[in-house]
Amino acid sequence: MDFDFSDDQEMLRDTVHKWVEKSYDFERRRGIVKSGGFSRESWQGLADLGVLGLAVPEAQGGMGFGPVDAMVVIEELGRGLVLEPFAAVSLMATRLLVASHAPSASLWLQGIAQGKEIVAPALEERHSRYRLGHVETRAEHSSGTWRLTGTKTVVPAGGQAGAFVVSARTSGAVGDPNGVALFLVSRGEGGASVKPYPTQDGASAADLVLDGASGIELLPAGEAMLALEHAVDIGIAAICAEAVGAMEKLIALTVEYMNTRKQFGVAIASFQALRHRIADVKMQLELARSMSYYAALKLNEPAPARRRALSQAKVQLGQSMRFVGQQCIQLHGGIGVTDEYAASHYFKRLTVIEMSYGDTMFHLGEVSARMQDTAGVFA
Repeated sequence: MDFDFSDDQEMLRDTVHKWVEKSYDFERRRGIVKSGGFSRESWQGLADLGVLGLAVPEAQGGMGFGPVDAMVVIEELGRGLVLEPFAAVSLMATRLLVASHAPSASLWLQGIAQGKEIVAPALEERHSRYRLGHVETRAEHSSGTWRLTGTKTVVPAGGQAGAFVVSARTSGAVGDPNGVALFLVSRGEGGASVKPYPTQDGASAADLVLDGASGIELLPAGEAMLALEHAVDIGIAAICAEAVGAMEKLIALTVEYMNTRKQFGVAIASFQALRHRIADVKMQLELARSMSYYAALKLNEPAPARRRALSQAKVQLGQSMRFVGQQCIQLHGGIGVTDEYAASHYFKRLTVIEMSYGDTMFHLGEVSARMQDTAGVFA
């Protein structure tokens, strides 16, 4: 199997890398954190590069690229610790809008590609614990209009979004996935309020409180869960790629520090015990990279194989992120946990990624549940 990237993919990687180096250095990022965790200027910068329309069909002004192209972009954004929710908006929400039956979806897709609109997926609830079918938010159809009531938590860039893709229950008990439909709720609708707050890694999130808010049905119950699972799998593959980029940069910072920090008159990089530890760290990075590739390549597989593969990838990434983050911080010593130094921010971001779209324990359970005669090891 050929794992080399095409010339176009390498060019795409180089373009995003140069943008991050020029427009999103560490000091610039710290300023964005202090101003709320989101920059309209940076978001428009991504739009000008064309990457916000990466997964938007060409008919709506996008590029219509695939999972590997997205992986290339997100690795570079991970290296730069970019706060703006590229994966959630330009991949997940875009995937749900593409799959929808609503005529207005096309206009929102055009807006996403141009950087003029932010459509955020609002899928998590306080008691869901990563279970997509555990939805308490209710949708009732009355006088030709859907009315939604409930609360969605940790909505990425919820304070800046112009619309939300909301999972809501139209029938069945709280844990029944067959009764969940998907709706588009505009920010200006009566009965919809947003409560923004910063996340641990400095990004912007919000709770979306719905009290009889009007919504447009994107996908009915039955179809919605299949599309929702696919969109979340895309999100998992995206944050796996982001984690690889972040770990690679954190290791580079650590090696640079080890080559400059001196003890007993010599650089600590010369100590054999520390060299062995950094070798173990790099092994974990390569394990994570291989599973990130695996996740991206499995996104277009049938649902059973895809879901199992993405859970396997998330388990390995979770283990690698924890190991790499802890070891790199320890190799730095006290400076590694200071706010003024970049390493601590990479560790925070890796920790948040580990908790996103199902933590390691959750996905270990998913892998276990899908074990067959092959013990879940082989496709």
